[in-house]
Amino acid sequence: MRCGKILVLLCLCLVSITVIDAIPPTCPADNGSKCDGQWEGEFFPGISHIKYEGPSSKNPLSFKWYNAEEEILGKKMKDWLRFSVAFWHTFRGTGADPFGAPTKLWPWEDGTNSLAMAKRRLRANFEFMEKLGVEFWCFHDRDIAPDGKTIEESNANLDEVVALAKELQGKKFHLLWGTAQLFLHPRYMHGAATSSELAVYAYAAAQVKKALEVTHYLGGENYVFWGGREGYQTLLNTDMKRELDHLARFFEAAVAYKKKIGYNGTLLIEPKPQEPTKHQYDWDAATTAAFLHKYGLIGEFKLNIECNHATLSGHSCHHELETARINGLLGNIDANTGDPQIGWDTDQFLTDIGEATLVMLSVVRNGGIAPGGFNFDAKLRRESTDVEDLFIAHIVGMDTMARGLRNVAKLIEDGSLEELVRKRYSSFDTEIGALIEAGKADFETLEKKAMEWGEPKVASAKQELAEMIFHNAL
Repeated sequence: MRCGKILVLLCLCLVSITVIDAIPPTCPADNGSKCDGQWEGEFFPGISHIKYEGPSSKNPLSFKWYNAEEEILGKKMKDWLRFSVAFWHTFRGTGADPFGAPTKLWPWEDGTNSLAMAKRRLRANFEFMEKLGVEFWCFHDRDIAPDGKTIEESNANLDEVVALAKELQGKKFHLLWGTAQLFLHPRYMHGAATSSELAVYAYAAAQVKKALEVTHYLGGENYVFWGGREGYQTLLNTDMKRELDHLARFFEAAVAYKKKIGYNGTLLIEPKPQEPTKHQYDWDAATTAAFLHKYGLIGEFKLNIECNHATLSGHSCHHELETARINGLLGNIDANTGDPQIGWDTDQFLTDIGEATLVMLSVVRNGGIAPGGFNFDAKLRRESTDVEDLFIAHIVGMDTMARGLRNVAKLIEDGSLEELVRKRYSSFDTEIGALIEAGKADFETLEKKAMEWGEPKVASAKQELAEMIFHNAL
């Protein structure tokens, strides 16, 4: 009997060893050598590929509304939405805020900003994308590779990390966009392209030159300019015209270099009204469009609209998207939102179904957003500290946008909202209306018509009906 027990125990031990050997190693913070740039282990061992299970599913690690291959309005959902993981929030976010220390130290982190750590994060990023089922990613140069003591050292660090990124991308993953981080380092405290210091302007140009090169090397479909400190705190010590002229020259040089190296990606400008500077020069979509027109750059750039930036500028995200769209400038969307009770850029995952539906209305009217996409410029809340929270947050964001797309399909199929708008402007669907819209109706002609028609009868705008139709689709 005792021999039997020993035999059972030996069998159990052998089974245990076999199971342990079959499980890829995890990457605890104190595991140094096993987690260097060559480490091939699994970063999320308890999480499998996220699948579509439908609205009735109670599994938090599943999609309820996003079904990548399902066709909606003539395109697959994945082609309408083109989701992208933001490296800086997802893998560099620490949970720190102006009032508190970091709350997140992921199991693979060792507390350093070394090249080995940078490569480890990159591997975690691509495993995350693989399991989430997302094809695109985006980054700032200083998020994926450590800053060096000189430009040459920074470039060498970036080259080493980008070489690994190229390998990990393979043919399955793609870079939605790259950019240069021109706001964090103290050298950029007065701005980058609008700095009062010539040496800073030149340094920023060198950094963008390199970032354009690596974005091109990785096949990036877009390149983004976010002028976090391109603005002013007070006009008392600021030559606004000179700074705007310098910014335009900087953009002109970027366009010239893009063409020189044969990069065919879209250059994007991301409007933001304030924070960190009191007034930023690309305040909103309309301001940025005016800037591009003034300096003859309108054909060289499109806009990356961020929903949280829209609300900070006093607009809705829908307004900013439509402003960009009707000006032929809608290029990419940072899919996030802010808290209406908090006055700063909180970068939360967009979970409002109504807002997502309005966003998708603009995207569908635009015929899609490619070569842009939906970048989740959003971060976990400071109090969300489990690794699985990274997946849950993205799943909710992806499901919300997918649900918005489904709602737009309902609105289009129903046709009531479109018909309401058509009827509202039907008086212009006449001979004189056509002359006005063609620019051929002079004031004398219109005066005669006004006298002929007498006092106009003004119809109801039917706003409540429009809102009823919209909300019935949600």
